Amino acid sequence: MSKSLYEYDFPKDLKKMSFEELDLLSYQIREFLIEKVSKTGGHLAPNLGVVELTLALHFAFDSPQDKLIWDVGHQSYVHKILTGRARGFDSLRQFGGMSGFPKISESPHDVFDTGHSSTAISLAMGMSVSRDLNNDDYNIVAIIGDGAMTGGLAFEGLNNISDSGRRVIVVLNDNGMSISPNIGGLAKHLRNLRTSNPYLNIKKTAKKVVGLPYIGDSLYKGMRNAKEHMKYALLPKGVLFEELGITYLGPINGHNLEDLVDAMQAAKKIDGPVLIHAITKKGKGYRSAENNPDKFHGIGCFNPCTGLPNPSSGVSYSSIAGDEILSMAKDHDDIVAVSAAMCDATGLRKFADRYPERFFDVGIAEAHGVTFSAGMAASGLRPVVAIYSSFLQRAYDQIIEDVCIQNLPVIFAIDRAGVVGADGETHHGNFDIAYLSTMPNMTIFTPNGEKQLREAFRTAYSLKSPCAIRYPRGACPLDNDAITNAEMFSKDIEVSDLTKYATERLYEGNDIDIWAVGRMQEKAKEIRNILTNNGLNVGIVNVKMVKPIDTSLYDDKTKIIVSIEDGTLKGGFGEQLCSMIYSQKIDGVTCENSQLSIQENTEYRSKFITVGWPDKFIEHGDVNSLEKKYSLDAESIADKIQRKYNELNLDR
Repeated sequence: MSKSLYEYDFPKDLKKMSFEELDLLSYQIREFLIEKVSKTGGHLAPNLGVVELTLALHFAFDSPQDKLIWDVGHQSYVHKILTGRARGFDSLRQFGGMSGFPKISESPHDVFDTGHSSTAISLAMGMSVSRDLNNDDYNIVAIIGDGAMTGGLAFEGLNNISDSGRRVIVVLNDNGMSISPNIGGLAKHLRNLRTSNPYLNIKKTAKKVVGLPYIGDSLYKGMRNAKEHMKYALLPKGVLFEELGITYLGPINGHNLEDLVDAMQAAKKIDGPVLIHAITKKGKGYRSAENNPDKFHGIGCFNPCTGLPNPSSGVSYSSIAGDEILSMAKDHDDIVAVSAAMCDATGLRKFADRYPERFFDVGIAEAHGVTFSAGMAASGLRPVVAIYSSFLQRAYDQIIEDVCIQNLPVIFAIDRAGVVGADGETHHGNFDIAYLSTMPNMTIFTPNGEKQLREAFRTAYSLKSPCAIRYPRGACPLDNDAITNAEMFSKDIEVSDLTKYATERLYEGNDIDIWAVGRMQEKAKEIRNILTNNGLNVGIVNVKMVKPIDTSLYDDKTKIIVSIEDGTLKGGFGEQLCSMIYSQKIDGVTCENSQLSIQENTEYRSKFITVGWPDKFIEHGDVNSLEKKYSLDAESIADKIQRKYNELNLDR
């Protein structure tokens, strides 16, 4: 009977195994992953596809002395098992549990905290410089997917390592997909390479010749020269990596352990940059994931027997956003949609199927996607760029330089805004309000629910300037009457006309007035119920836009003003609202929890409390647990307001 994965002393025991034993271990690991991820959710298909590849890496290299850098890091589950963390999978991506990405704080085998795409080659280059300057001797391996290779940063890294000539090994995990199938010239190039086995066979023959006594070295040199000429006859014209000066080994069956280990051992002997091209199958070994690799890329809890996901809690913001963009496109031929390798995840699949000539997937290339959209906007089109909040950070400069300075009408559909939960620091969308609101000409919508979301998109189209619409992950409150104000969209409008739509009063109250941004409107209602039961008169302002800010509903006689947002406090809506009120010379305000502090006026004894995420990177975990930890749940916020109210003795 085979050992449980918990009983091995990994990675040491791995080195003692035969290839037959490693093959059996690969089956065991796949069963383990399916069982555990079905209960916690996670990135299943990417990890099922790299089982043999990861086994080969830990067999051929000596981690942590040799550095294994996982690009993005979502495919590091097998690596975690093989570095002694199998027991952590019961709490994978859970609050207080093991991260779904490499974490230096978890293990010395995790040499860098990754989470975003296309960074591993640049990181490997940096580590190689440190190694060489310190006269150390170890291997540095960057494991990167073909999807991540579509990102410009990956090409910058390749350009740098090829020019430097440093010993860096790049393992290209080529499954033909990022989340969805890859697009672009590189994807086509790799597809051609996958069928070009003769080149690999020449290299295998050369490797065997080196092992012959007496004649090996000299004959190998001759064969190497011959190979340089023959590769152009055997491979598609222009072998990209070899043309860059990077030794290319491949393509290799990424599920054949012996071939993988042979290639890695050969790469270790080459004095210069090497790329190992491994062909893998996303979702390997689990039929549901093999047939639907995009659905199992990142999946919630599911039935491992049927492969069916657990029932969802409702229609997502992403889905409604995609439907609204499609609906608008039917009426407006100038609308085009842009995705950065996230067509399905951002709700654009229906648009892509209905208008393929008006849909553009630029790959994992957010910066290019934004400037590409600016080019279309400058030529009369109306691009909608659908990108996750955390990924839009990668295009910060392009938003300013190529969109806002020229006041171009690009609409940014910012998905996964705010804290998103299990993926942690690298995926939370906490910073978009803070940085986008500093950009002149930018308008920012923060809708809550279906009607406001649809209204935001149609309002943004009516403007002729940059607009951002931020909305959270998860279920969207639905409206029976989601048809928005037709008069509002019958003509072009100016930003100056927006203030009357920016806020709406939901409840009156002169003790406490809660200004709730976006989805925090629902939390504000919970807080109101608690405080009302305590005898306080509580109002709520629904903040549908955070730029421009509308202060017309501010009443300086209200005793405490509270802002609540699903974003960072630093530079967030609350600080900006407080600053604007102060600049309008409305006395009697103190901004608590922010850097801006204004002397309290004893006549009104007003207090301004800002509520949002603190000045730190928020860890992974379910949103409710994270809110509880940082006192952002309704009970904690209500208690803070009540204590402040009592402290100020406002009842007298």
